[in-house]
Amino acid sequence: MEILYNVLIRLYGLLIHIASPFNSKAKLWVDGRKNIFQKIKSELSSLPTSQPELFWFHCSSLGEFEQGRPLMESIKRQKPLTKIVLTFFSPSGYEIQKGHDGVDHVFYLPIDTPGNAEQFIELIKPKAAFFVKYDFWFNYLNVLKKKEVPTYLVSGVFRDDHYFLKWYGSWFTKQLNCFTSFYLQDKQSEQSLKSMGYSNVTVTGDTRFDRVFEISKNLKQNEIVKKFVANKKVIIGGSTWEEDEKIISVFSNNNKLQTTNYKLIIAPHEIDENHIKSIIKKFDSFSIVRYSESSQKDISSFDVLIIDNIGILSSIYQYATIAYVGGGFGKGIHNILEPATFGLPIIFGPNYNDFNEAKELVQFGGAFSVRSVDELKKVIDLLSDLEVLKMASFSSKNYVSSRIGATERVLKSIFN
Repeated sequence: MEILYNVLIRLYGLLIHIASPFNSKAKLWVDGRKNIFQKIKSELSSLPTSQPELFWFHCSSLGEFEQGRPLMESIKRQKPLTKIVLTFFSPSGYEIQKGHDGVDHVFYLPIDTPGNAEQFIELIKPKAAFFVKYDFWFNYLNVLKKKEVPTYLVSGVFRDDHYFLKWYGSWFTKQLNCFTSFYLQDKQSEQSLKSMGYSNVTVTGDTRFDRVFEISKNLKQNEIVKKFVANKKVIIGGSTWEEDEKIISVFSNNNKLQTTNYKLIIAPHEIDENHIKSIIKKFDSFSIVRYSESSQKDISSFDVLIIDNIGILSSIYQYATIAYVGGGFGKGIHNILEPATFGLPIIFGPNYNDFNEAKELVQFGGAFSVRSVDELKKVIDLLSDLEVLKMASFSSKNYVSSRIGATERVLKSIFN
């Protein structure tokens, strides 16, 4: 099975190379790994001969980075001489966070072959390794185990239908044998791991709650968005896809957004020019402005603001009345904790059952799932009742504030 795994890993890399001339993400994936070991060696050469303590954090993509970030920042505060190497598998994580100043080095993770894993671990010589949520790479974990490097899973999630528990999953459990400790999000994950025979598990919660709570406590004002809002109610469509934008635009057109005292902000998941133009076309009956082309002088006169950059969505939720979070008509919803920490009622599409926080927020009355324009209208009408809005807002905010502390629990377990 190990031989088959290594063959498939190399085949996977080959297929991405073949796709790279035709796919921008594949090209970033390939280009980012060119001469990767030379780059790592060059950057780490600046370390003193008596190498300081170095921790390695690996995140699959941007979402996992947000989970690992509170832990990295806390380690830096408590151990300022410690160096942190951060790796990403996905371009969507690396390309956005490659300049992140909260760590010392950011790299693409070389593809998981036995030789790459051995060379990478030998170069960085980590004192400890942290994998966030999932993204288990057999050869890297095997080398860490062989070199007796303490290895931790942070904010881990395991479900009864996880591939480790399938008939074909027995070989994959070898990856789990390499972990020193598992720090899990919930009891269900604990039960799943224990059913596989693991006892080195602790339910610490999800570090994302710490991250979004920190954002809400250290707000930066955005004068452009603040001027746009102009003391009106605001619906923010965060991380939206085409299906989300369609339902929001039809609702807005049918219900004459201008006469409802609402303004609208759309922050799409993809900000390529073609997508931005398609959004503008959907809302062409309104006065609409791009964030990149706006100014504080005249922005208050517009009905719709399109956020055509990356990195400000989490902070501009502070100006909203209601959040619509995208992805629920596709593979699954995006980050709903960011609007929840600001006490926003949250709306999303029907595909949310794989997300515990979404199911719980719906149960507690802080979130609402919709399948159509008519259902969206019913929810917006419901939230027009001030008392209902207050209750939904309280549910969202309390949901986040009552679940913070995972970062501290992980650190206490590892370092105390």
